[in-house]
Amino acid sequence: MLRSDGEAGPVTVLHLSQPVDGGVARVVTDLVRAQTAAGTRAVVACPPGGALGRDAAAAGAEVTDWPARREPGPDLYGETVRAARLVRRIGPDLVHTHSAKAGLAVRLAVRGRVPTVHQPHAWSFDAVGGTAARLALYWERLAARWADRVLCVAEDELRHGREAGVRARWAVVRNGVDTDRFRPADDSARARARTTLPALDGVPPHAPLAVCVGRLCRQKGQDVLLRAWPEVAARVPGARLVLVGDGPWRRELTGAAPAGVVFAGAAEDPTAWYAAADVVVLPSRWEGMALVPLEAMACGRPVVATAVTGTAESLPPGRAADFLVPPEDPRALARALSALLADPPLRRDLGRRAAEHVRAAHDVRHTAERVARLYDEVLAERSAAGSSPRAPARAPADPFHLPVHPSVLPHPDTRERTRR
Repeated sequence: MLRSDGEAGPVTVLHLSQPVDGGVARVVTDLVRAQTAAGTRAVVACPPGGALGRDAAAAGAEVTDWPARREPGPDLYGETVRAARLVRRIGPDLVHTHSAKAGLAVRLAVRGRVPTVHQPHAWSFDAVGGTAARLALYWERLAARWADRVLCVAEDELRHGREAGVRARWAVVRNGVDTDRFRPADDSARARARTTLPALDGVPPHAPLAVCVGRLCRQKGQDVLLRAWPEVAARVPGARLVLVGDGPWRRELTGAAPAGVVFAGAAEDPTAWYAAADVVVLPSRWEGMALVPLEAMACGRPVVATAVTGTAESLPPGRAADFLVPPEDPRALARALSALLADPPLRRDLGRRAAEHVRAAHDVRHTAERVARLYDEVLAERSAAGSSPRAPARAPADPFHLPVHPSVLPHPDTRERTRR
């Protein structure tokens, strides 16, 4: 890989992310693991704490603190200035921003003076409504000019952005998972997981088991799943549901949970939960392309998921009817879960097909290779244009000289504050 100044030598990529847990953190960690193995200097800037800093360092990246809150507001000015200082100090050949807060602060700070790839991991304007959604869309339209590429994880995500009026230089690289880590789990692996996971104490070892892995928040739709569960329990006697994760909605969800539901808390490694499951369910209200269905399918588990952005593209071709339900439809969710939980041969067949599909189409190594080729394209274009992004990036004298002050823009990760 050539640097953007056209010279040979190690390329420095600076990843900035506000999320330090969940799918975004896993995507960043997988990317830097592949990049460092290929000789790239990968630097990850993120808030301290959480899994991302620890896991990225273990994957070979340099890790530096970038304190940033999930929400926009008065802290945004300082976050943006700190981002500009990081860019100046590290001198990256390319900046890769992940999710909304980093995309807001970094694109505002850098304004295209360093080659920039922005990866939304779901659109900010999908997370809110009314005036907040209009402001979020305004920002995405404005900031797209400061990215050499807007990198979507699904054609669906690109199409949605384009239809919303975001004009960008687009790229699509579908999410992938580590198929060495997430491998088909046989009956012995299922039995072992069910006897070793503490949260399953007291659950009969052969009980039909649905597992939902995800942050407990509005986006992931566990409240819809809880409304669906009484019908599932009536149709499939003895069935149990486990919610794996933590988040701002834990208390509300715990209070609304019917009988047969277990709250397992957060899990650093969900592989044992996929092994224990008969069916994995993700009732999200919106996504980019969620990792949980890919991980679960790689483990040979059938998935019931909502038909939101990116989900259909993650499934085996022609199998949408087996896996997808409309969002916010507890009755459809209950019917799909009941059908799978009550039919072991169907589960085995769908699980086998799902695992084969993920190995063929969603291996993270292919994802990393495609991202590396995208970097090559961006750096070659900048080199041909005669830009020199290795020069220090300086914060503009007035980094917030915009028609609308960014501190009033909503942040898509403030989802729990959005009214249902």
